[in-house]
Amino acid sequence: MILRQVLDNGIRVVAECIPSVKSVSIGLWVNVGSRDEAEGEYGTSHFLEHMFFKGTKTRTAKQVALAADELGGELNAFTTRESTTFYAKVLDEHLSTVIDLLADLFQCSLFDPAEIEKESQVILEEIKMVEDDPEDLVYDLHLEETWKGSALAHSILGTPEHVSSMTREKILSYIKRTYDPKEMVIAIAGHFDPKQMMAQITSALGAYNNTETHLEKRRAARIVPHLRVKKRKLEQTHLCLTTEGLSYLSPKRYALYLLNTIVGGGASSRLFQEVREERGWAYSIYSAPASYLDCGLFTVYAGASPQNAPKVVDVVLKMLNKVKKNGVDADELQRAKNQTKGSMMLSMESTSTRMCRIAKEELYFGQSFSLKEIVSEIDKVSLRDLQDLANTLFRQETLSLTALGQVERSALPEVLSI
Repeated sequence: MILRQVLDNGIRVVAECIPSVKSVSIGLWVNVGSRDEAEGEYGTSHFLEHMFFKGTKTRTAKQVALAADELGGELNAFTTRESTTFYAKVLDEHLSTVIDLLADLFQCSLFDPAEIEKESQVILEEIKMVEDDPEDLVYDLHLEETWKGSALAHSILGTPEHVSSMTREKILSYIKRTYDPKEMVIAIAGHFDPKQMMAQITSALGAYNNTETHLEKRRAARIVPHLRVKKRKLEQTHLCLTTEGLSYLSPKRYALYLLNTIVGGGASSRLFQEVREERGWAYSIYSAPASYLDCGLFTVYAGASPQNAPKVVDVVLKMLNKVKKNGVDADELQRAKNQTKGSMMLSMESTSTRMCRIAKEELYFGQSFSLKEIVSEIDKVSLRDLQDLANTLFRQETLSLTALGQVERSALPEVLSI
């Protein structure tokens, strides 16, 4: 059972008590990410995530790190295009301590200019790390073109120019504009006493306020079809091919999960079997949906030799077209259902996974769904549902491809078609 309560300042608390475990995971989720940044702010959400760990009124940055290590668990944060999350996973006996620590970081961070200067160098190194990871880089390059003209197009890390020019004033201005308590969710899953937990959360974060927020309404992004080749001296050519996907809120999302599993979601998927197992053209090939509040993408990634890359593209296009025309068979659908339900059930043994699930459900839907409800929705998906969805998503007018490596543009099809 999911407990839900709204603090007087608008912060929502969702919690799932699991008496059989010894751990507890807690996350403070802010419904603000890189797509909420205005021009001139690119990378601020992510920079801010770093700065919350760089010293408060009562703790230095080193003392924050020591406090986290002494808990014997995990304390960290991450930024996406639609949210920023500060989280911890600890033994149940340390929940009180970690709530106080998170509250201190969130409300009393100093944003010392000297720390900002040092952290800008750290983030510049993080940007370089992405530049050195072709799989990450090709995806960022791809989104630059796919979402061109939209806030979803720019990198979560920001540009070196924006990172280098970050100041305390910019950070405080961004917090004032975006960190609305009504757009925050505290999610907890694991072993805890509900009454004690709520009393402490209320005491620690119930007074947080920000009355000057002005979050712009998110504008739905439109896909810009393209074929982009970025030449770089690499042993492999890295491919990112996308068609339209679904929004996080779509009632067809369960059909999408199953369609992805069949197309490229695992070792038994069509793409893995044909490209890797039968032909040996790639070590890594997979598909994955990316869903946002109001839009989404269906992405296929592959890494192959420059000679084989065009042939891999051809196989992917033919595979998507085949699913559109012929659908999938009953055995494939049943395997996908079993795999999806099994993975979901096994993941529920992790308190951090359960914390993330109830947080996202609250952020996007304002409610929680039981495992029974989710399984029921998965079981309802039919062969016709999958073929109809493939025909809706796998369309030439939303098809895009980015290639990173030594492949020649002339080796790739001038017009992508499925």
